[in-house]
This record gives sequence, C-alpha cells and structure tokens, in this order.
Amino acid sequence: MKQIQTLQQLNDIINTGEPVLIYFSGESCSVCKVLKPKIEQEVSKNFPKFKIYEVQTDIHKEIPSQFTVFSIPTTIIYFDKKEFKRYSRNMSLYQFSEEIKRPYTLMCE
Repeated sequence: MKQIQTLQQLNDIINTGEPVLIYFSGESCSVCKVLKPKIEQEVSKNFPKFKIYEVQTDIHKEIPSQFTVFSIPTTIIYFDKKEFKRYSRNMSLYQFSEEIKRPYTLMCE
C-alpha cells in the first residue's frame, strides 16, 4: 500500500475517477496490522485495477476527520470519484469481495 501524506494528495487520487481503496490504520492497532496484508492480497488477486492507499491516522490526524473516520481500521471504496462502500472495525473479507465484485466488473471490465 502506498502511504498518503496530505489531504490534497488523497483528494487528487480520488478525483482521478479510478477505483480506489483507502485503508485507515494506526501504528498501535494490532487488527490493522493483521488485516492489511489480507486486504492487499484479496484486492491484488481479484481486483487488480484498484489503487490501494493507506492513511496512518496517528501521524496524519487531519485526514481521517475530513473523511469522518472515527475508528480504525476503516476501509473506504471509491468508484468514479464517489464513495461506494465503507467498512469499519470488523470486516469480512468474503463479504468485502462479494460486495465490490459487481460494481468492479461494471466499471473496470
């Protein structure tokens, strides 16, 4: 995952219109560390056109507040500059994959 450094950088990425996954995590969050490689593997295997980025909420405190992220880990999916789905805390990778499969197919293939 590529690291986001500024709010402007993140807004520019979203405004490209490409499918984007933003992963909000924290350094002291053990769930974040366990979930991150699983999400990366799932996305690279099944959704290769997704651009994946990470925001470390303990370093960049202004970014999560602009995206109304109040708990970590939080994953936000964007299709065509619009938020499609948001997952916070407990996240099923199977459910995640099933919910984005159809819009991904329609938008990217």
